[in-house]
Amino acid sequence: MLQVENLVLTVVDPDTGARTEILHGNSFALAQGEALGLVGESGSGKSMTLKCILGIEPAGAKVEGRIVLDGTELLSARGEQLRRVRAEQLALIAQNPHGALNPVLPVGRFLVEGMSDARSLGRAEAERRAAELLRQVGITDTERVLASYPHQLSGGMLQRVVIAGAISGEPRLLLADEPTTALDVTTQAEVVAILDEMRREHGLSMIFVTHDLDLAAAVCDRLAVMKDGEILEVGTPEEIRDRPRTEYARALMAARPLLYPAGHAPAGLPDAPESGRDAAPRPQHPEEAEA
Repeated sequence: MLQVENLVLTVVDPDTGARTEILHGNSFALAQGEALGLVGESGSGKSMTLKCILGIEPAGAKVEGRIVLDGTELLSARGEQLRRVRAEQLALIAQNPHGALNPVLPVGRFLVEGMSDARSLGRAEAERRAAELLRQVGITDTERVLASYPHQLSGGMLQRVVIAGAISGEPRLLLADEPTTALDVTTQAEVVAILDEMRREHGLSMIFVTHDLDLAAAVCDRLAVMKDGEILEVGTPEEIRDRPRTEYARALMAARPLLYPAGHAPAGLPDAPESGRDAAPRPQHPEEAEA
């Protein structure tokens, strides 16, 4: 579904002309319906990887390698072709929902215009679909929310709106760039559950960028550990947690805060399961299919 091969990103300082390589030849594949988590410290290249896929890398930057989405080579796509790919096949969920919406437009217009462009829906049909999508992400008072401006809604409510907007165009691939960073812990859990449910219900693939290893393990089929612009290892959440192959991955796992000691749950609650997600059949990604 998505193939990224030998991805290199180089940026140029406009004042000195100095060139700095940000991403160092990374490769990975993503199957239809699969979720891949990019985890690592700030500055490791996670968000830059998403920007290369979207074609919104920094001005003057040079991207090399191959990014192929459903047979379309994204690095060579230009103009109308690239715009249609973004509108119909890709969707970005940003970490700051306030920055994703126009502050002077109501939520309803944000959703309706997006669907009118991506799916060529008439206004009445787009408005009906917008209300339906809001209900899918847990918003019941749809009329009020559709008429509200972004500043009138909480961060958690806005992130639900952004998720609704992301799936409104029926994309094949969701790019979630730390979508819960600006939210409190309780709202984080609610938003991640909604995001995972929407992904499974609509059969979407997803790349999920986060610093939170446990959060990534709860929503992703595989994790890619990044450091200094390089993917060091890729594995299932259980493999990264229990059998990390690199010293950096071991250090990341050791740095995780533990709410309760191993084997001890709070009073009145059952012991925590071995994994943060129910063991559902994992989609087979292209590398496994070829093995």
